[in-house]
Amino acid sequence: MSQLLISRSPDLKRLQDEGYNIELISGYLVLWDVPFLNVRKEVVRGALVSRLDLAGNRTIKPTDHVVLFAGEHPRNLDGTEIVQIKHSDSVQKINDRLTVHRSFSNKPANGYDDYHHKMTRYVEMISNPAKAVDTEVTAQTYPVIRTDESNDSPFYYCDTASSRADIIEVTEKLKLSKVAIVGLGGTGSYILDLVAKTPVKEIHIFDGDVFLQHNAFRAPGAPSIVELETAPQKVDHHARQYSKMHKGIVSHDHFLNIRTLSKLDGMDFVFLCIDGGESKKDIVEKLERDNVSFIDTGVGVNLIDGALHGTIRLTSSTTQKRDHLRSRVGFTDAGNDDYSRNIQIADLNALNATLAVIKWKKLFGFYRDYGNEHNCLYDIDSNHIHNDDTV
Repeated sequence: MSQLLISRSPDLKRLQDEGYNIELISGYLVLWDVPFLNVRKEVVRGALVSRLDLAGNRTIKPTDHVVLFAGEHPRNLDGTEIVQIKHSDSVQKINDRLTVHRSFSNKPANGYDDYHHKMTRYVEMISNPAKAVDTEVTAQTYPVIRTDESNDSPFYYCDTASSRADIIEVTEKLKLSKVAIVGLGGTGSYILDLVAKTPVKEIHIFDGDVFLQHNAFRAPGAPSIVELETAPQKVDHHARQYSKMHKGIVSHDHFLNIRTLSKLDGMDFVFLCIDGGESKKDIVEKLERDNVSFIDTGVGVNLIDGALHGTIRLTSSTTQKRDHLRSRVGFTDAGNDDYSRNIQIADLNALNATLAVIKWKKLFGFYRDYGNEHNCLYDIDSNHIHNDDTV
């Protein structure tokens, strides 16, 4: 409930976006980590506590100009009390984590406009002497904001990037139940990196390979020698990394084939990041039968006259258009291009993944899509993007 109230109250959201450590406890707004000078002229920290006036699930203009404070009475540079805000000394236990020791009073002529105005004004009065002692000290500590345990967020901590940009409503368009990434090589692992930062509930990753030394050079992150020496499964290595942030990473440490295609049942979208072959054909046919949209990715690179030359491709197959797929995607085994011999090209993998995720987001309305192309080619040597198969 607390994050919902913060997101729907512009004054509380502004406090959070500006880096103040706020929390809602037992009906009170608490602003932690407020620096002030104690009687020994040391910089210490306390907490400001304000009663909240609400209308439903958002704040209204404060009717009370008084705040409570957890900590000693703040001092001026000369060690005297800041008497302008002194109100009363009274110990009150808010909960097991928070006990206040006194209250402060400072009332502007027209009261406080909102809780951002109220709390930052008190922070300024209390913290100015501490700032004079240490110019680096601040109440804007930008703490990690955990998600409420009671909500259904797929993240362990809040998506403050979306809230700071005021695009929560747009981001919600990506709140799918299940997305699959088939193949955790270079491109697939970068797709995981990007999709893990979206509110998809479950991200299913499929790959039967071991994460080896050459994989480290074309995947996101930087595994240690110790990690490589354990020779983990690719899906386990990447799930371990991204499960620190996203709750719904589901690993499948095997390749998909005709016997395991049922693992794709119920997917809302699929990224295919595997070479051609009979198994890829089986996957595509199943997704078409199930009316599931997907994107197939590919990179082709050759060595010519001492430099690499090639193309990045992504082909979309949706309910709007599927008739182009077989002319764009091969189902034979990988050829003899240099990419298939494990040249480490992390930038191409990352670009292929980025273009694929951007297209995925377009398909679900996150980005505008005027072209509605279903095949995209990027030529490395000419730096041109070619769009085809529009709807």
